[in-house]
Amino acid sequence: MPRPPRIQRRLEDSRRDGRRAVAIAALLPLLAAGCAAGHANQASPAEEAASGDPVTGELVVLAAASLTDVFGRLSDRFEAAHPGVRVELGLGGSSSLARQVIDGAPADVLATADSATMDTVVEGLRGQRIDTPALMATNALEIAVPAGNPADVVGLVDLTDPALAVALCAPEVPCGAAAQRAFDAAGVSPAPDTLESDVSAVLTKVRLGEVDAALVYRTDVLRAHDEVEGIPFPEAPVNDYPVVVLPDARNPAAARAFVDLVLSDEGRQVLRDAGFDVPAAMDAREP
Repeated sequence: MPRPPRIQRRLEDSRRDGRRAVAIAALLPLLAAGCAAGHANQASPAEEAASGDPVTGELVVLAAASLTDVFGRLSDRFEAAHPGVRVELGLGGSSSLARQVIDGAPADVLATADSATMDTVVEGLRGQRIDTPALMATNALEIAVPAGNPADVVGLVDLTDPALAVALCAPEVPCGAAAQRAFDAAGVSPAPDTLESDVSAVLTKVRLGEVDAALVYRTDVLRAHDEVEGIPFPEAPVNDYPVVVLPDARNPAAARAFVDLVLSDEGRQVLRDAGFDVPAAMDAREP
């Protein structure tokens, strides 16, 4: 059974990239309150957040684990630009985050690692006036191996070797669904030793040398620096990354401003710097 999203809460550390995350477990009291309250708010965030509204208070942003570094940096920049705001960043598997939102978690913004998961949220919130999710970037899978590639992995077929220790994302999360599409396209069947609840958990297995190979996003290979090597492969699928202000946002003014930052030239550059593809011709507001 997949483990719950493994998320840590960290205060800003000046010696590292400033990143703040909040454990999903820490949101459970709010989740219970949100579920009890239901989805009473029927106005769209855009209608509630007039352009002159001050941007203050707490902002809860739920984001796919592969966005850890990007949204950490953007959260720090957002707080610097709006000193009255505290961003609580919840990171985990997109499918788990989507279930929480549908169940009434009181979040303001949701960003997922594929459009299919976001579609389930839009469908689950049917009847509410939710904004159209905006496409912010795309990402592709790579084979990840420990530094030095001790098992001499060269391609996708090696992940079918039962003699190798292999980690994959669980099939219900976007990186797992993308992995299955890759194996189907290659006409091979994987032999995973472990299925993890999000891509960060898979990456950790590779970084610690607990597995010989895994499938993660290209951006995850980059954020692991010299601890992990990436091997591109021709069957790698490309995932869209959408973001949306949620209809029950408790802080719609801040939520709208945060999404605007993500979709701005500044936000798009942060995504590019992390290895995401943000095509120049792509209008960031069109899904």
